[in-house]
Amino acid sequence: MDHKIRVLVAKPGLDGHDRGAKVIARALRDAGMEVVYTGLRQTPEMIVNAALQEDVQVIGLSILSGAHNAIVPRVMELLKDKQMTDVLVIVGGIVPDEDAASLKRLGVAAVYQPGASLEEIVEFIRSSVKQAA
Repeated sequence: MDHKIRVLVAKPGLDGHDRGAKVIARALRDAGMEVVYTGLRQTPEMIVNAALQEDVQVIGLSILSGAHNAIVPRVMELLKDKQMTDVLVIVGGIVPDEDAASLKRLGVAAVYQPGASLEEIVEFIRSSVKQAA
């Protein structure tokens, strides 16, 4: 692969715990990806604008607060408004199975719950970005 996969990892909403997001960011970096970590308390608008500015192929949202049903639809709407529908969106955190299914119907590529394998996430991103290229 000539170009590194560029991933934006974001912590939307009022969630103040970012250890998991930092673990994911480090695992993706260690796997050879370029990672931009936005930090805590990001709005959907801030996330999508950063994704546009950084020209990322993947957005990873880490949500532990339970606000995924409000935040993720807004992120997906903003991506569509900015014609960024080719950006792969994955969500990690505390997401019940029924909510994960509804997020996927909105266009989220994958939802990872606690205990997900870092290798599985890395391989999913690699294969998904490769298929889209």
